[in-house]
Amino acid sequence: MKKMKLLAVAAAALFAGSLAAAPQVGQPAPAFTVKDSAGQVHSLQDFAGKNVVLEWTNHDCPFVVKHYQGNMQQLQQEMTSADVVWLSVISSAPGKQGHVDQAKSDELTSSRSAAPTAVIFDEDGVMGKAYDARTTPHMYVIDKNGVLQYMGGIDSIPSAKVEDIAKATPYFANAGKAVLAGQTPDPAVTRPYGCSIKY
Repeated sequence: MKKMKLLAVAAAALFAGSLAAAPQVGQPAPAFTVKDSAGQVHSLQDFAGKNVVLEWTNHDCPFVVKHYQGNMQQLQQEMTSADVVWLSVISSAPGKQGHVDQAKSDELTSSRSAAPTAVIFDEDGVMGKAYDARTTPHMYVIDKNGVLQYMGGIDSIPSAKVEDIAKATPYFANAGKAVLAGQTPDPAVTRPYGCSIKY
């Protein structure tokens, strides 16, 4: 019985620890250090003074395919032209769906006319877990001071149908515009939808 109680206490402590570790809007965004498809190392502090977008992606996911019919590329172009750093994050582990090497990543960027600042690799899942990233896509906006301002879905209709994009509330786009205008996104947290990240 005593052993059971100890196990329950340990499990509760682990659960509480995982809750405490979850990122919070209005608080500093979790630090990260990762490599991009060119082998260059990027850390969050490198982008001090710039707004940053994190987009978790998996090219094999139907929900990602939906938004890469033009919507994601348009968002990338709009944000990067406003001097926003856009990082597309691949957290799929080696051997899992969505994992690609650097060459394949560059080929995907080119063939889809994608326009992120960089595609970064998180094969060990450390960055994804620090951000509690759960789906592809899962979107985050970090302001110039390194504060997390938005996390959640790209929009309000959790489907894989391209025609639903025009009907949806563009949560992420609205949040990005708010941050660029020096305002607080509302809502600042929404439910992400898509394929589960293959850690």
